[in-house]
Amino acid sequence: MAKRVAVDIGGTFTDFVGLDEKTGEIFLEKTLTTPGNFANGVIEAVKKSGLAPGEFSQFVHGTTVVINAFTERKGAKVALITTKGFRDVLEIQRANRPDMYNLFYHKPKPFVPRRFRFEVRERVNYKGEVLQPLVEEDVIEAVKVCKEAGIEAIAVCYIHSYANPAHEQRTKEIIQELYPEAAVTLSHEITREWREYERTNTTVLNAYVQPIAAWYLASLEGELFQLGVTGTKYAMQSNGGTTTFAQAQRVPIHLVESGPVGGVIGATVVAKAVGENSIIAFDMGGTTAKVSLIDRGQLKINTDYHLEKTATWAGYPLKIPVVDIVEVGAGGGSIAWIDQGGALHVGPKSAGADPGPACYGLGGTEPTVTDANLLTGRLNPDYFLGGEMALDVRKAEEAVRKVANPFGLSPVEAALGIIRLANANMRAALERVSIERGHDPRDFTLVAYGGAGGLHAATLARELRMKKVIVPRAPGQFSAWGMLMTDLRHDFILTRVLPCTPERSEEIRTEFARLQETAREQFQEEGFPLESVWIELFLDLRYKGQEHTVRTPVPEEALADGRLDLVIGKFHELHEKAYSFRLDDPVEIVNFHVVGWGEVEKPPFVPIDGEGRDLKRAFKGKRTVHFDEVGGVESAVYERDRIPIGVPIEGPAIIEEPACTTVVCPDQVVEVDRFGNLVITEVGR
Repeated sequence: MAKRVAVDIGGTFTDFVGLDEKTGEIFLEKTLTTPGNFANGVIEAVKKSGLAPGEFSQFVHGTTVVINAFTERKGAKVALITTKGFRDVLEIQRANRPDMYNLFYHKPKPFVPRRFRFEVRERVNYKGEVLQPLVEEDVIEAVKVCKEAGIEAIAVCYIHSYANPAHEQRTKEIIQELYPEAAVTLSHEITREWREYERTNTTVLNAYVQPIAAWYLASLEGELFQLGVTGTKYAMQSNGGTTTFAQAQRVPIHLVESGPVGGVIGATVVAKAVGENSIIAFDMGGTTAKVSLIDRGQLKINTDYHLEKTATWAGYPLKIPVVDIVEVGAGGGSIAWIDQGGALHVGPKSAGADPGPACYGLGGTEPTVTDANLLTGRLNPDYFLGGEMALDVRKAEEAVRKVANPFGLSPVEAALGIIRLANANMRAALERVSIERGHDPRDFTLVAYGGAGGLHAATLARELRMKKVIVPRAPGQFSAWGMLMTDLRHDFILTRVLPCTPERSEEIRTEFARLQETAREQFQEEGFPLESVWIELFLDLRYKGQEHTVRTPVPEEALADGRLDLVIGKFHELHEKAYSFRLDDPVEIVNFHVVGWGEVEKPPFVPIDGEGRDLKRAFKGKRTVHFDEVGGVESAVYERDRIPIGVPIEGPAIIEEPACTTVVCPDQVVEVDRFGNLVITEVGR
């Protein structure tokens, strides 16, 4: 029988989800992530599933190999070839630094040292007109130096090449003639938007990770083939769609948020099924917590993503489409520590998979959020991963004493403090995607998943007074499941500044037609049937004289009939929502944006069979669980898959399943809906 498979690599665990296309049966597995070679964890998960690899019709992969290469600074040795006069763009960066009152602030260090940034004589203006032909001798000299220095990857980014890429294309030809061993990234192949710094940095970072990502995906594909996997292989992208392994090897920068995006897509599917249009997806794993807001069914995509950005650190801009996700260093493996001033912190450093939290018994000695959850009774030491891994309470207590003793606290009191701080970090992330952007959390439902999401979601929702919490089925492998619900997606964005007026309708139609043709050619190149391709059109618009744009959908009828007033009217509406005002000023186009979707048949999301579920059989006993508001109280413990549909259970309660535990606080109630989701609400609300 044909089966679809998705594997998602997390900071601590590698998750496997298999789906039988005929019966709808789901197969779940977890293995520890293998940082030395991530492919080992993937192969181990496939083997552990017990499924026949030859039956896999589709294999979707979410990987952390790209983000880890950045985090650990283990990418390739990179050089940059750019237009004369722009060698120091990576150094100059932007003046609007985030920590403006910090006299000791320093800018992020470029990934390419200055000695490997080469200038060549060439110049194209913003219209694509050649002002200075490419001086090939300059390129030849730069490539010679790169070869002598052992450069592994070369990034090429010329000014205004988004409007005319001819000079970049010729430069690549020269590099391949003189130094074929070097990987080459051309800026126009990554993004055709303006902004010199952002575009240059994106090009450099793609070059930085291309060799390691290409090697990883090629070796994984080889190992999967040896196992007998011959089905189509896709990689999850940051834009909410998938792409082929071959395309991902060419532009791996699109995999930077590969794993987390799968969970957001899955959350939208669950929300739609239960009639919730406005949700906040909350994913808490072993290393980080990620949140993303979906307003009235609309997933927000940004092309101004910043790698490693914090409130006081500018990070590194990436000019690629990325699902709007806010990430904080608060996961199950996040380490609690005391600073020099005597204050307690949680994260961002994590124990990860190796050695992991102290209670794993794998060599970790630092106190983590998982250790705190164990000591407060939230976790069952004998039922972690369904009993596959026993948790060591004594080692958890020893680790937590490191932060308990300096404050004169008991281990349980310190553990509650660790949980409180972790919740504060995650609440700040939830507020960033909601309150700070003009959304009221009370209008949203929290969809919580990830191995640790259920442990903290009820408390966070209560603090933000959200409507309810939904914990979907298989939350521990939910991001992998979400990958099975995605289509192929490619974004094509082109900067061309012109007035958005009826007189320009023909130009606008022509530009969109070119981009649509490029999209179809991309899908044809990947061997995807064009009858399954559909396209969305957007314009990035702004009031003339302003800096920033608002992405505005373009209906087909508006384009066909020249009804730009429909588009402009929508722009005014979106601008007012984003910035609380609208103007009568002329509107101009900055970017054309075409989204090409390759529709893949997806597994049905159907109600569960409630037969055989019984509350008495689900009840596993009671244990003491510690809560801030009431202290230690006896809490009922239930096995999730045995709880009958629609039967309310009052908190405090613990709902257990092999890969996740859900905590229901006092004065909350939980029930299983017809799709098998856990739905938590406040008593009386």
